[in-house]
Amino acid sequence: MTKRIRIAEIGRLKPEMIGEYERLHREPWPGVLKMISECRLENYSIFREGTLVFSYFEYVGDDYESDMAKMAADPLTQEWWTHTHPCFETFSVRPDAMFTAEMKQIFHLD
Repeated sequence: MTKRIRIAEIGRLKPEMIGEYERLHREPWPGVLKMISECRLENYSIFREGTLVFSYFEYVGDDYESDMAKMAADPLTQEWWTHTHPCFETFSVRPDAMFTAEMKQIFHLD
């Protein structure tokens, strides 16, 4: 059964990598954007304030874990991450969050 899941993540950029991270997202690779769509992510936005990065997207499908595994296994996406991941500091909100931490949704109004 297809469902819509709203997902928000927060992370922290290295101050010296803010420009590079923004440059990468001004010119995203078409193959990466295609994979995002193939993995059923919609309404994807990234925001920044200082070194904090907030992303929001919606998953519209029936197997989020499987679609995220598909994305993680994609060679082009893995190459993209070799450019984006070094922009982040290890995130301290949770010790298991290397780059970003998923946030709990507490309110929504359509």
